Amino acid sequence: MAPPPSVAAAHDRSGDAGDPSLRLRRAPAPEADAVPPPQTQQQHEMFCYRASAPAHRRVKESPLSSDAIFRQSHAGLLNLCIVVLIAVNSRLIIENLMKYGLLIRAGFWFSARSLRDWPLLMCCLTLPIFPLAALMTETMAQRKHIREHVAILLHIIITTTVLFYPVVVILKCESAVLSGFVLMFIASITWLKLVSFAHTNYDIRALSKSIEKGTHDCSIDEESIKGPTINRIVYFMLAPTLCYQTSYPRTAFIRKGWVTRQLIKCLVFTGLMGFIIEQYINPIVQNSKHPLKGNFLDAIERVLKLSVPTLYVWLCMFYCFFHLWLNILAELLRFGDREFYKDWWNAKTFEECWRMWNMPVHKWIVRHIYFPCIRNGFSKGFAILISFLVSAVFHELCIAVPCHIFKLWAFCGIMFQIPLLLLTKYLQDKFKNTMVGNMIFWFFFSIVGQPMCVLLYYHDVMNRQALSNR
Repeated sequence: MAPPPSVAAAHDRSGDAGDPSLRLRRAPAPEADAVPPPQTQQQHEMFCYRASAPAHRRVKESPLSSDAIFRQSHAGLLNLCIVVLIAVNSRLIIENLMKYGLLIRAGFWFSARSLRDWPLLMCCLTLPIFPLAALMTETMAQRKHIREHVAILLHIIITTTVLFYPVVVILKCESAVLSGFVLMFIASITWLKLVSFAHTNYDIRALSKSIEKGTHDCSIDEESIKGPTINRIVYFMLAPTLCYQTSYPRTAFIRKGWVTRQLIKCLVFTGLMGFIIEQYINPIVQNSKHPLKGNFLDAIERVLKLSVPTLYVWLCMFYCFFHLWLNILAELLRFGDREFYKDWWNAKTFEECWRMWNMPVHKWIVRHIYFPCIRNGFSKGFAILISFLVSAVFHELCIAVPCHIFKLWAFCGIMFQIPLLLLTKYLQDKFKNTMVGNMIFWFFFSIVGQPMCVLLYYHDVMNRQALSNR
């Protein structure tokens, strides 16, 4: 026998009170202030349910039907997926250890080869010269010691040098790929910051001139148009932002215990990344062939097998850098705006993902590329194309230069996302409230994109080293 329905179901039947044949026998309603005794309430509940009362009164959808699935809570299914994920990955870990043993090498963190990368270290230590040169240029321009076009030319020289100087050093030295990537990453951040510094101060000078002439009607905070100082540029170069401004929102104090906990987490997740790379990714790529050569099915099998560990490494990298490291830096500098990312994992289009996953770069592109293109009369599509082009160039520089390979794999991977952006936007406009675009994003991001890039660059690096050793 089925259990009796809940008390809440009795209230759903109130709409049928007008039908005498279906009217339920109820106890007399108590007074407003009177509380019915427990025995009377129990009798009331017993008489509320009759065999003649209908059990089906409304049109209802099944919880997994297409009209109701996105209105339901799937917390239980999420817990099931987590349990299955833990079980599957535990089996893979045991299988990997039984097959290969423990592959972590003592020289993973530091080896004798790292000592040969001292030119890259010296190059990194000399990069602060360029912000000082940019500050001197802005100071002379503010005091009108040099003309505007001369200041622009000097900034072009400074920003170009800060980017190509590390490129030359890396290409001249046979350094480790990781060391070269770190140097190019720091140089790229320095370039982005210096461009923002120059562009913002140029705009500040233009606003100051319009205020002096009385041609600017909008009210402007005087604090936001002050000239650069040594303290401001030092704070800007260390702050977790790429957009220069004269002042930033600040917190009241530094939470030292919180910083310590985040540093411990950062070390743990960094070690986890190293374990996954050494224990899983390296054996897979070493036993693979070039994905564009050989058997097509073998290439698909390697890409699918590599997709899971590369996704784990990327997620650990995202958590370490964008959540832990940038928040640690912000806490130490009392930097207030800590929106370094949004919920990009829920993105329904590639455009949403690019807007939400890397907020410092997104704000820089909007401020210094997208809106300047729009103000100069270019279309929105052209501004987006230029934004993707700049992003593709820097992805290629940060990967190709340390690998000493220029085959434009990273560049093509970024530019290929433009048609995917149009496709997912079309699907989102055509089918409202759908997650098809999100599935396409995760498929190309984790299943196809990253494993393919890892295999392409690994085999190209191995082929280049084999040719150089002959």
